[in-house]
Amino acid sequence: MTVDRTAHRRQLREELRARRRALPAAARIAAAERLATQLLSLSFAPQSGYVAGYWATDGEVALHVWQLGLPRECIYCLPVLHEDGGLRFAPWRPGDALVSNRYGIPEPDVTAGSLLQPDDLALAVMPLVGFDARGHRLGMGGGWYDRSFASRHHRPAPPWLVGAAFDTQYTTALEPADWDVKLDVVCTESATYHCNEAPHE
Repeated sequence: MTVDRTAHRRQLREELRARRRALPAAARIAAAERLATQLLSLSFAPQSGYVAGYWATDGEVALHVWQLGLPRECIYCLPVLHEDGGLRFAPWRPGDALVSNRYGIPEPDVTAGSLLQPDDLALAVMPLVGFDARGHRLGMGGGWYDRSFASRHHRPAPPWLVGAAFDTQYTTALEPADWDVKLDVVCTESATYHCNEAPHE
């Protein structure tokens, strides 16, 4: 990645984060409710198995409404940072113990033996800073999700990878890096973007 490209992504990231944080509380609450409807309406939405969300920080759209609306046979998980630079996932319900990771983001307080591999998931809903209609995702720059789901470069789902965002986080074409993992779908409060050449619904 060139210096100019890196600088552009950094500037775009800051602009989109500021735009996201500027949303008023009422808009955030309404967006979380509408987003849940979009996620639960996906044709490939699992009826059972492990599904991953995230703990919303820095103005990210919240997933609590979606979590509460999941089918009974689905097990909700949160990501846990791993020393290999990737993510693991742990089942979590409101009230379960949490600890803060190196970024100050809460993670389930569980033993290493309780952690799931990314490929154990049926679906992962991922946070993002920006996205385009082709499924390219601009994250915070740490590469955690890209490393975790790198196998998606070589095989189809599962797990399905779904981005969650506010409408305001849409941007016109993002230039992906070689290691960026493409999303299958992006859901916002008002739209569902099918990002594969052959849409699943």
